Amino acid sequence: MGDALALAQAAIAVGEVPVGAVVVKDGKIIGRGHNHTRIDHDPTAHAEIVAIRQATQFLGNDRLEDCDLWVTLEPCTMCAGAIAHARIGRLYYGADDPKGGAVDSGVRFFDAATCHHKPEIYAGIEGERSAKLLLDFFKERRD
Repeated sequence: MGDALALAQAAIAVGEVPVGAVVVKDGKIIGRGHNHTRIDHDPTAHAEIVAIRQATQFLGNDRLEDCDLWVTLEPCTMCAGAIAHARIGRLYYGADDPKGGAVDSGVRFFDAATCHHKPEIYAGIEGERSAKLLLDFFKERRD
């Protein structure tokens, strides 16, 4: 999660919402990402999507079975869908997102009968640090 948190910090430096993600296979990071929605003018460029795209390119495969995704914020519905389609084995996330999250909040995407793949889910990993990055970022924007 340390690498994902460092990527979230890097997002702040370029004016993006501080969310970072890494995809890990066999203990090696094969995909990294932080939010790029403003930089790329792309609403789909969430940290998870950026990291998943990089990992699939690295492996030359659209399936990320036996991979772990570490992300600083509970994934949204779009990202949960990408996680399911990529067949990611384990999801570790930091801060809960009661407003936009879709794993343990909101639509609870992976619990839906129509969801075709559910990763193992581990929530709250460095949750306080992840939440603080977000709270400080938005507080500074408001001030």
